[in-house]
Amino acid sequence: MPTVAEQLHTAREQQGFTVHQLADVTKIRTDHIRALEEGNYHVFAAPVYIRGFVRSCAGILKMDAQVVLATLDEELSKIEKFREHPRLTGQARGWLDLIMLQLSKLNWKVLLPLLAISIGVVTIIFVYRSVKLEQSKDPLRNLGSGQYQPARKQTGETLPLPPASPARQP
Repeated sequence: MPTVAEQLHTAREQQGFTVHQLADVTKIRTDHIRALEEGNYHVFAAPVYIRGFVRSCAGILKMDAQVVLATLDEELSKIEKFREHPRLTGQARGWLDLIMLQLSKLNWKVLLPLLAISIGVVTIIFVYRSVKLEQSKDPLRNLGSGQYQPARKQTGETLPLPPASPARQP
């Protein structure tokens, strides 16, 4: 079975395109098209670029893109550089990253007004219930019985009065 590079090269020649014409139509640089036709995939930084460029070229050259991409995946799996997908971050994800990811998926334009309305409704219900509870209580509950009660004997809480001094004579 021919490689993807050979398939692209023969299809381009059968369609009568030059490398420059194909580059103009697909908006892919000519050196990238040449690298694809030579099978030199090390020019590309990641396999996503290779797949995208091959898909674009296959569409213009009227090839079955799914078959070509399946063949390309087999070829890329044999190349050490493209065997595994590179990690986008150097660190492992923690629980905070997972929480932030889930929060970023929420539609805040809808959720924030709903949250504000919910808090408002809960506040109104709480105030209403506390006012009703206060109104249902006896207003005289803190008053005494209403009977006079003599003062208790003081047990040293006040100082004694000084003895009366003799009256002055003029």
